[in-house]
Parts: sequence; C-alpha cells; structure tokens
Amino acid sequence: MILTKVDFHSFKVIIFHEIGMDLDDNKLNLVQSRLYSRIIHYQLESFRSYLNIIKTDYKEMQIMVNLITTNETYFFRETQHFDFISSIIKKMKKNEFFRIWSAASSVGAEAYSIAMILDDLLNINQWDVIASDINTQVIKNAKQGLYCESWIDKIPLAYKTKYCLKGKGRFEGKFIIDRKLSNKISFKTNNLTILNTKFGKFNIIFLRNILIYFNLEIKQKVLNNVLSNLNIGGYLIISLTENLEELDTKCLKKYQNSIYKKVSHK
Repeated sequence: MILTKVDFHSFKVIIFHEIGMDLDDNKLNLVQSRLYSRIIHYQLESFRSYLNIIKTDYKEMQIMVNLITTNETYFFRETQHFDFISSIIKKMKKNEFFRIWSAASSVGAEAYSIAMILDDLLNINQWDVIASDINTQVIKNAKQGLYCESWIDKIPLAYKTKYCLKGKGRFEGKFIIDRKLSNKISFKTNNLTILNTKFGKFNIIFLRNILIYFNLEIKQKVLNNVLSNLNIGGYLIISLTENLEELDTKCLKKYQNSIYKKVSHK
C-alpha cells in the first residue's frame, strides 16, 4: 500500500501542529513504513482512512506520534559530553546539589549514562536527573531499564560491573539497569515546544539530536523554552553534529564544541 504525496502532506500538517516537527519531503517512505502496522491493525484500505481515525481519536494520535518520533540511540553516545560532566562534578563545592535534564531522552540510554556518572562521583542524595520525551512508549520502556545485551558494549567496564545486571529466564539475552538508578531518575512525558514550569532549574541540560527535526521558528521556541530551565552559569549540551548558528543565543557563550554556558537571562 502506497502513501500518496497528498496524504503525506496531511500527515506533515498534523505532526507539525501536534509536536512542531517539520518533516522533510524525503521522509515520505519513513512515514509510510512506520505507520503501516496501524493500517494492518485496523485492516484499512488506504492511509487516508487512517488519517480520518487520528483526527477523531486522540489515543490513536498519540500512537501515531510515538511511531514517528522513535529514534536511534545508545549508551554514552558522544563520550566527550560525559567526560565533561565528570570534569564539572569534580569542581563542585562540597555538598552542592546537582541537577541534569535529558530533554529528548528516547528510551533512556542518555539519562542512565548521566546517572551512572553522577552516582559514581556523588552521594545518592546529592543529584537529580529528569528524563523527558514526547513519545509515551519510549518513556515507558525507559522506566523499565531493560535493554538488549548488544547495547551493553558502549558502557565502560566499571559501570557495567556496578550498574548492569544480566537477564535470566525470560530476560535471557537482555540486561537491566540497577534499580538504584532507575528509581532515582524521574521519567516524564514532555513537549519541548511548550514552556515547562514544573521541572525547575538545572545545572546541565542535554538537548541532543532533536533541533534538527524543527524549522527555524520552532527551533528558536524550543531553545528559549529549554533555556528558561537552565541556571545562570549552567551548561547546554547539543550534539557534536549540530550547531546554533541560525538562532538567537545572546544569553549563551560557547564553552567548547557543542557545549554552551548560560551567562545571562536574555
């Protein structure tokens, strides 16, 4: 079954309205493949019929958003950023409290990587991590902290030993993150295009591999929203493959490649 250009445009409009994601025209095949399971589920004859469903069924709308926003990730992706966390932690004042927000956390690999470092270097009551994503299914998976065994390869040996438990029985071929960490992280559903007033302020915010999905106007809106949750003197971390050159970043000072320090409120 083929997704027509006309129907693809309708999906683009709905997705942009719901989550601000601006899909390129070359994403037609991706949308077609990711939504095909729902066509089968409802035994539909066209993608147009599925469009009619999501327009009246918000639960199905969320399922559609989940399918479109599922992204690839892995533990300790772009290791320079985790080395940076360690360097900042080691400069902290005694008994200082430290908060990090993984703002597009997907299935949780980024958040758990952060938590391993914080727990290793700080007292358990000295740090806090919030992990958020617009995709309700990946947040649910992240809370479980259960991953395929192949994912463990990127985790440093000391952390594998300390925080990863090998699955047995029905969990054969998988590993689970120690509940000491998964119970410590707050996993939340969140839309970055909406100003968040509930999460509070952070010392570091990870905003990696998400701005690329938005047009310039929405990028600026997301950046402004996220920076409202960053302390003065705190750090914003984007992906090594991204930049903020087109955006208004007057309140930021580039600290090093892909890392920015907040120096003012505006």
